[in-house]
Amino acid sequence: MTPPLTKDISALSGIFAVSGVIHLVKPEVYEPLMPDVVPAHREVIWASGVAELVCAAALLHPRTRVAAGWASAALLLAVYPANLKMASDLRSSRKTGLKAAAFARLPLQVPLIRSALRAARG
Repeated sequence: MTPPLTKDISALSGIFAVSGVIHLVKPEVYEPLMPDVVPAHREVIWASGVAELVCAAALLHPRTRVAAGWASAALLLAVYPANLKMASDLRSSRKTGLKAAAFARLPLQVPLIRSALRAARG
């Protein structure tokens, strides 16, 4: 049986890998989420995609897992304002599915951050 921490790490790594690829292949998906105060939107999107891919890979290796856990938690906290902006922007939207997803992801980041912190603590 796989220990829960390993499942958490695998899930977090998978989420980061998928999201990182999307950031690099279709950065325009994330441009509307960028707060206006963030400069160079496309470059920041690419950089966050690379950071997600690095975290995804580093979480899977025991020697880099602790540092990757801290980096993953920091990354999840850093992108939280974009998630808030997306939810706020969609508040009056008629696109109920997209609106539901935007609001659902806000509390769902809490267990992701918790998993990253567990990895950081070894």
